[in-house]
Amino acid sequence: MGTAPKGTVESSQATMGGGNSVLKWLGVAALIYLLIVAVGMIGAGFKTATGEQAEELFLFATNPFLGLIVGTVATALIQSSSTVTSIIVGLVAGGLPVMMAVPMVMGANIGTTITNTLVSLGHIGDKSEFKRAFAAATVHDFFNLLSVVIFLPLEILFHPLERLGLFFAGLFVGGDSISINNFNIVKAATKPIVNLVKHGTEILPSPFSGIVLIIIGIALIFLSILYVGKLLKALMVGRAKQMLHTAIGRGPIAGIMSGTLVTVLVQSSSTTTSLMVPLAGTGVFGLRKIYPFTLGANIGTCVTALLAATAISGSEDLPALEIAMVHLFYNVLGVVVIFGIPFLCRLPIMGAETLALVASERKLLALAYIIGVFFLIPGMLLGFSAIA
Repeated sequence: MGTAPKGTVESSQATMGGGNSVLKWLGVAALIYLLIVAVGMIGAGFKTATGEQAEELFLFATNPFLGLIVGTVATALIQSSSTVTSIIVGLVAGGLPVMMAVPMVMGANIGTTITNTLVSLGHIGDKSEFKRAFAAATVHDFFNLLSVVIFLPLEILFHPLERLGLFFAGLFVGGDSISINNFNIVKAATKPIVNLVKHGTEILPSPFSGIVLIIIGIALIFLSILYVGKLLKALMVGRAKQMLHTAIGRGPIAGIMSGTLVTVLVQSSSTTTSLMVPLAGTGVFGLRKIYPFTLGANIGTCVTALLAATAISGSEDLPALEIAMVHLFYNVLGVVVIFGIPFLCRLPIMGAETLALVASERKLLALAYIIGVFFLIPGMLLGFSAIA
């Protein structure tokens, strides 16, 4: 028997590979559709379960600091700010006031940084590598903490993010010729599925029908984000690494832009920032070159919440898009203000380098830092607030 020519085999393999890529992209599109449907289910279920009592249900979070803790702990446990912010969009659509949701979104930014901090522990066996890796991971922590320190008091006093979000959401929802309601195919495509599942849960008495709808929506968000992340990693992570190597040495603006783009492509800021940690640990890139790329990841992760907001229709579409816009403006303004002011820009680097130096000498401190910042301190504050 003769063997097929080498060129024919390679051509056949390329065709099969191209076919697999097409199927994966179709899978990505289907999962994004599922995500949007799931957010619509959460909004409908939350509204059904609470009636007009949504605000009373979240009275525990009227204190913005508690809202911040809820967002931090939820994201640290789930390890996905995209999931948490999508759920928040659904809750706002169901009646949760935007003012209460804003600190939760800020907390999600803090909670998402646990992933790359955990990744840095993989270098713990080599002191110098661990110091570099831990600094690269925690610079994201310090930046997000500094952003909260600056913007949360301003939001409590003057509500600038809420006002900005409302203004820009109003341009796209409920206006005249530019209103997305006039041509939103996404809502038209997802609403029948949401209504179908909603009718299916109505065999249960209220509020259980709404609670079941919320649980189904949250489960579908987990499922869609988990598998869309896996598909996008298979399709894009190799290219993401190439982009990282190409752009990171071309200055801070290029670093921020490439961090944003890579995060949009892989739909996970945790993935984007975790890509950098081994590169920092092995000394391929220094902390000051990786820092801007991290900031871009904060901006890129906002796409998921914006996509989720397109699921909402009716009177709830404005607040849902508003909180998604708040998420975007919070991250963009954080980069502009902190990275644009030299003194503020240096603070996360100084904090990360100092902590990494100490942690490299006392390895248990790194573990104590992770448990304390992301779980112990927030949990204690929640416990104290419940007692009070």
